[in-house]
Amino acid sequence: MTLAAQIRLAAEDALKHLFPETEIPAGTITVNQTKPEFKGDYTIVLFPFLKLLRTKPDVLGNQLGNYFLEKTDLFTEFQIVSGFLNLTVRDNYWSSFLQNHFNDPHFGEKPKHDHRVMVEYSSPNTNKPLHFGHLRNIFLGYAVGEILKANGQQVVKANLVNDRGIHICKSMIAWQRYANGATPESLNTKGDHLVGDYYVKFNDAYKAEVSGLVSEGMDETVAEKEAPIMKEAQEMLRKWEANDPETKKLWETMNGWVYEGFHISYQRLGVDFDKWYYESDTYLLGKTIVEEGLRKGVLFKKEDGSVWIDLTDEGLDQKLLLRADGTSVYITQDLGTAKLKFNDYKLNQSLYVIGDEQNYHMQVLKLILKKLGEPCADGIYHLSYGMVELPTGRMKSREGTVVDADDMMDEMIALAKEQTEQAGKTEGFTQEELDKLYETIGMGALKFYLLRVDPKKKMIFDPKESIDLHGFTATFIQYAHARICSILRKEGCPLKPDSTKFQSLVLSQPLAPAEKMLALIIEQYPSILETAAQEYNPSAMCNYSFQLAQQFNSFYDEHSISKAENEEKKQFRLLLIIMTASVLRHAMNLCGIRLPEKM
Repeated sequence: MTLAAQIRLAAEDALKHLFPETEIPAGTITVNQTKPEFKGDYTIVLFPFLKLLRTKPDVLGNQLGNYFLEKTDLFTEFQIVSGFLNLTVRDNYWSSFLQNHFNDPHFGEKPKHDHRVMVEYSSPNTNKPLHFGHLRNIFLGYAVGEILKANGQQVVKANLVNDRGIHICKSMIAWQRYANGATPESLNTKGDHLVGDYYVKFNDAYKAEVSGLVSEGMDETVAEKEAPIMKEAQEMLRKWEANDPETKKLWETMNGWVYEGFHISYQRLGVDFDKWYYESDTYLLGKTIVEEGLRKGVLFKKEDGSVWIDLTDEGLDQKLLLRADGTSVYITQDLGTAKLKFNDYKLNQSLYVIGDEQNYHMQVLKLILKKLGEPCADGIYHLSYGMVELPTGRMKSREGTVVDADDMMDEMIALAKEQTEQAGKTEGFTQEELDKLYETIGMGALKFYLLRVDPKKKMIFDPKESIDLHGFTATFIQYAHARICSILRKEGCPLKPDSTKFQSLVLSQPLAPAEKMLALIIEQYPSILETAAQEYNPSAMCNYSFQLAQQFNSFYDEHSISKAENEEKKQFRLLLIIMTASVLRHAMNLCGIRLPEKM
């Protein structure tokens, strides 16, 4: 239990004892870290109780403060400032806390329990490689899954691959027309890049054909439908759905190329999945649900035979679920997949990591399932996030203006190399160690920059800013960690010392403000981890880690370890920085970011 939680419980006990005839509403006791301009460590806000208890802030503050000093062993003194009770925590609390947790690799985690949640993320199309726009989705989904696991939940990380549809057929048609049998091996390229190139070629050819038809006098809207290459793609889709052997063989071959490319990219990104779903397996599942909805009268048919649901009572519109020819629309397969996922894992919650341009789609999906009485509906949660742009603007894959994820990773690693070499920090490393360091710094910078912003906000990614050693970056945190490791090496102290090393430490001297503040921030980690899980927000971990690294730097700028005043202080400070490094590693690891021991 964190200290803030202990103070909250102590305040509840105090109020019950001091005012036994008054019931204090739950959730009214607010405990905050004391502002730096005031004396104290934690503050209780008194205003919510004044009217209820018919008392003044100074009176109530003195009653609570004296009760704490008499009945608990947590505090040494208190102050009352304008309706706030500021409490000063005993120094020996901090030393005991560090002694109890410094070598606990699971500090902040919660015991495992039965809450089952699926985090679906990435969900790429097999007509192009992963691109930069996918990266926020991927890093967000991975980090949320890891954070939920650290909070004791049973997590299934899932990937629903969009491996069918007209967009896939576009790449296939272009390959047939223009590739002359080219393969990833013959071109010495990744398969996902090869297929993506032909998706761009399709759209180039399509635009040219439409332009040609328009120049011949055809209306542009008609020309877009009549362009021969588009008709070929549509015919290929019909063949695919009819299980035409030749079409299916080409589809399997080209998808196989893409999957090999995805696998390489996912490995480089450091993410994983427990379950893979494929739209080619799930796209028909929703039809059964639609038929049941018709029988229940929840859905209705129009004269042309198409099936709809009326959501006007909910302030939305009528939504098509089956076309007149009986084929599914996108949301139809989503209905079936949602039910399949629930049945596979008996989920309490199903998180969809999807961009905010799909907010309406996800609202409709949940509402339809709810109206149909499907038990999976209540657990659906759309983890919506804003789009990421580069300084040059938004990217469009069909026009070939996207930045591939592989290229962005290469650029970030190259920036890390350039920065390290310019700083003259390459001595004492082998080439293998340097290559690993460049990757650790570059990938850490990329992940941190995309995770440090609240998911709901749009953002612009600046590669150079993301790797600034002195900025709000993973590089700053990585350097603080490497600095701690360097100190420990000089002191002959392992990064993970024996659990008995500091058992004999007894703190007899008062803590300096910078020492206490560093311990206080470390102690808050479990509550930060819990908040990040409750809000599905890895930026809480990034902000906290940066604050902890900043406080370590402030502490070390003021206090020497090798030249500490005495052995007691030296041991305490070693204990303090060992746990700082441990918490930084744990927090950043949940975000998929490695911290080097040397930089």
